[in-house]
Amino acid sequence: MPDPRPQPVDRVLTPFREFFARETAGGLLLMGAAVIALVWANSPAADSYVSIWQTTITIGVGEPSLSKPLLLWINDGLMAIFFLVVGLEIKREFLIGELASARRAVLPIVAAVGGAVLPAILFLVVAGSDPEAARGWGVPMATDIAFALGALALLGSRIPIGLKVFLTALAIVDDLLAVLVIAIFYTSGLAFAALVAAGVIVGVLVLANRLGVRRPIVYAVLGIALWLAILQSGIHPTVAGVLLAMTIPGRVRTDQADVADAPMQRMEHALHPWVAFLIVPLFALANAGVAITGDPVATATEPIVLGILLGLIVGKQVGITLATWLVVRAGFATLPTGVTWRHIYGVAWLGGIGFTMSLFVADLAFGEAPTLGFAKIGILAASLIAGTGGYVYLRLVTPRS
Repeated sequence: MPDPRPQPVDRVLTPFREFFARETAGGLLLMGAAVIALVWANSPAADSYVSIWQTTITIGVGEPSLSKPLLLWINDGLMAIFFLVVGLEIKREFLIGELASARRAVLPIVAAVGGAVLPAILFLVVAGSDPEAARGWGVPMATDIAFALGALALLGSRIPIGLKVFLTALAIVDDLLAVLVIAIFYTSGLAFAALVAAGVIVGVLVLANRLGVRRPIVYAVLGIALWLAILQSGIHPTVAGVLLAMTIPGRVRTDQADVADAPMQRMEHALHPWVAFLIVPLFALANAGVAITGDPVATATEPIVLGILLGLIVGKQVGITLATWLVVRAGFATLPTGVTWRHIYGVAWLGGIGFTMSLFVADLAFGEAPTLGFAKIGILAASLIAGTGGYVYLRLVTPRS
C-alpha cells in the first residue's frame, strides 16, 4: 500500500507549482491592467485617469488620521502587502526552495546579481551625466516575476521544470536586491525617533516568534504598527512588509523543522491571490498610464529611455548569461536537469521584463518630475521587447515535448 504521507520532493514542488500557477494567471491580469492604463491615459478621458488617482482619501478621525492621494495609498499602503508576500517568498525559498541548499543557491544568486549590476552600469553610462536622470540607475535592475513566469507558461511542456524553478529563484533573489536598493539608496531625511520605534517593534516581532506565538492577528497588529513607524522614518513604508515577513514563523512549532503547515506558508497562501489578482493589477492600472506624445524617435533617444532600454534588454541578457556561464565554468554550480544554455539565454531575455518593480523604483527615483514619464515609456517598451523576444526565442529553440 503506498505511503499517503507527502514525500520530501512533493513538499518542495507542491508549493512551487501552486506559486507558478498563481503567478502566471496573475501575469495575464497584470498585462490587461497595463493595456487598460495605457489606453485610458491616451484617450479623450485622459483627464479622468489623472484625477481619479489624485483623489484624497482620509483614514481615521481627528489628529491620528492619515490623508493621502489614492495613488499613494496604493503605492505606499497596498504595495506593502505585495512586499510582505515578496518577503514570504524569499523566506520560503531559503527554507525549502531552490535557495535552501548552498550548492543550488549559487546559480540563481550569481545570475540575479549579474542581471542587476550590469543593467545599472549601462544605465549610468548612458544617462549618468545628468544628475536628475542618474537617480534612475535602479530602474533596470528588476525582473517582474509574474510577467516572466507568464511568458514561460505560454510555452507549456516545451519548458523543463528545472528552468521554471531557476527563473523563479532568480526573480526572487532579484526582488531581494531591489528591496535592498530601495531601503539603502532611495531613502532620505531619516527620523531617528521613528527608526527607534520601528526597531523596537521588529524586536517584539522576533520575540513573539521565539516564544512560539502563532496567531496571525498578533503579527498583523504589530505589522500595521511597523508600517506606521517606517512611514514616519523616511524609509519607504513598503520595506515594513519585508521586515514583517522575516519574523513570521516558518515552522509549526519552534521545535519542528517541517514548514508545510507553518504560519509563513498559510499567510503566503492566503495573501498571494489578493496580491496577484487585485493589488498588483491595481498598481499597474494606477502607474502604467503614460501619455505618449511628441516625436517617437526623439523620445526613444532620451537618455532615461535609452538607458532603461539598454539596461533591461542588453544588460539583462548579457549579465544573466555571462554570470551563469562563469559560475558553471568555475565548477561552483551546474545547470538544472534538462536545462541547456539555449534555455538560460532565453530566460535572460525574459529577465528584461522589469515592469512592476521597475515602475515602483522609477516612482521613487523621479517622483512627480516630468522624467517619470520617460522612465515609464522606457520600462513599458523594454518589457514588451524583452518579453516578446524571450518568448519567440524559446519557442524557436525548444522542441515540443
